[in-house]
Amino acid sequence: MLCFVYASLRKPDSYLWLPQRDDFSALPESLVLLLGELRFVLEVHLDPQRHLPNEDAAMVLEHLRTQGWHLQLPPQETLATANHLVYQRSAPDARER
Repeated sequence: MLCFVYASLRKPDSYLWLPQRDDFSALPESLVLLLGELRFVLEVHLDPQRHLPNEDAAMVLEHLRTQGWHLQLPPQETLATANHLVYQRSAPDARER
């Protein structure tokens, strides 16, 4: 699968993987706000056997297929749950409380 990687200018060492270049339509608003401005850094052909230094290629591919994006954070970050579908839910509207 051809993948496109973007670096967050707001969060150092944080990268967003997408299956289509410049298509940010699948991103939840909360993730867009977290990452801020993005800079394109890499186009790469990814398959499950490819070795990546900080990520599991099979997991990246699974996230790209199921949710349309993958977030790569520095190892010490605790926001790894951002790659789960639950993260896509927006906060409850104040009117619903």
